[in-house]
Parts: sequence; structure tokens; C-alpha cells
Amino acid sequence: MMNLVLSVLMLAAGALLIGAVVLWRRGVKKQAALMVLLALIAVVNVMIWTVPDAGGRAPVDRLEQADEARD
Repeated sequence: MMNLVLSVLMLAAGALLIGAVVLWRRGVKKQAALMVLLALIAVVNVMIWTVPDAGGRAPVDRLEQADEARD
């Protein structure tokens, strides 16, 4: 389930970047900059969940293992 959420978040970040380019070309620079900032925040959140630590395990992997142990 978490993989689906992370995938949708990355798709949303891509859509935000495309929308920011469109707005930038129309001259709406403040909203475009805010959309780029939001896309960057989304990408950093995905990285927090997926980049492995020194032990080689990502937080999303630990979350899935905890769900399996609970079931």
C-alpha cells in the first residue's frame, strides 16, 4: 500500500512541475515557484521513505515488515 502512495506522490510531483512550467510561461511566477517548491518537498518526502540507512534498510521496508508481523 505504501508503494502505491509513494508512486502517486511522485506522479503528483511531476504534474506540479509541468503545471509550474505552464504558469511560468503565462507570467504567473509566484504560483509557479510555489508549485516547484511543493514538488521538491514531495520528492524529498519520498526520498526520506525510500533511501536506505547505513544498515541498508529503508524506512518503507521496515514499515512493511512491521505490518506483516502484526498480521
